[in-house]
Amino acid sequence: MNIVILVGNLARDPEVRYGANQLAIAKLTVAVKDHMAKEDRADFIRVTAFGKQAENIERYLKKGSKVGVEGRWKHDSYEKDGQRIYTDEVIANRVEFLDRKERSDGDGGFGGQSGGSFGGSSSGKAATPAPASGAPEGFAEMDDDDDLPF
Repeated sequence: MNIVILVGNLARDPEVRYGANQLAIAKLTVAVKDHMAKEDRADFIRVTAFGKQAENIERYLKKGSKVGVEGRWKHDSYEKDGQRIYTDEVIANRVEFLDRKERSDGDGGFGGQSGGSFGGSSSGKAATPAPASGAPEGFAEMDDDDDLPF
């Protein structure tokens, strides 16, 4: 089983390019605090996301944004100038936006919601940004906790 879960902040703005069939590809660097180190230190993990998820990353995230990433670890290598170069990255299945965003007039913001999953899962289905009502497309807005099934 190859499952990775990270929570951290973007160390730089996401880099997004478009590949074959106009598929969006986002490259992120997530700084994850190392709580086991004696001094303040972070690990910088490279993350790649694809498709609608990558488009939403480009639209909503920037350096410093807090994210949660669920995906799989990928180890690879290539040859450069006669040297074998090894790389490690996380291929994201899902990226959660963890910053608390306040709604501003007319921008269709997140309505003060914490987080939001913009990118879906390995099934390829993706949630879209919240409409003016504050609930993401495909989700009903709940007015009180009496409607919760638990």
